[in-house]
Amino acid sequence: MFRRTFWFTAGAAAGVWATTKVNRKIRQLTPESLAAQAANKAVEAGHKLKDFALDVRDGMAQREAELGEALGLEAPVDPGLPGRHRVVVAIENGKTSKTDKNTQGKYLSKSKYSYNRNEDH
Repeated sequence: MFRRTFWFTAGAAAGVWATTKVNRKIRQLTPESLAAQAANKAVEAGHKLKDFALDVRDGMAQREAELGEALGLEAPVDPGLPGRHRVVVAIENGKTSKTDKNTQGKYLSKSKYSYNRNEDH
C-alpha cells in the first residue's frame, strides 16, 4: 500500500513539475514576451554602446592632453605674438556689422565675394 502511495505521489509531483515548466516556456514564447525581450536587449546594447563612446571620449581627451604636453602646446603664450582673430557680429538698428577684436573696434566692410560654399557661382 505504501509503495503505491509513494509512486502515485511521485508521479503527481512529476506531472505538476512538467506542466509548470511547459507553461513557463509557452509564456516566454508569446509575441509580447519576445518583443519585451528584444526591447530589453536593445536597451542593454544601447547602454554598452554609450559606455564605449564615453570610454573612447575619455581616451581621446587623455591622449590629446599627452600630445599637447609633449608638443608644448600648453605653454604660456608670448604677449608679443599676435593673438587669434575673433570676429564678432553686432546688430544695431536691424543692421549687422562685423567687428574684428584685434583691430580695436574698426568695422569691416562687407565683401563683394560670398563665403557660402553651398551657393552656386
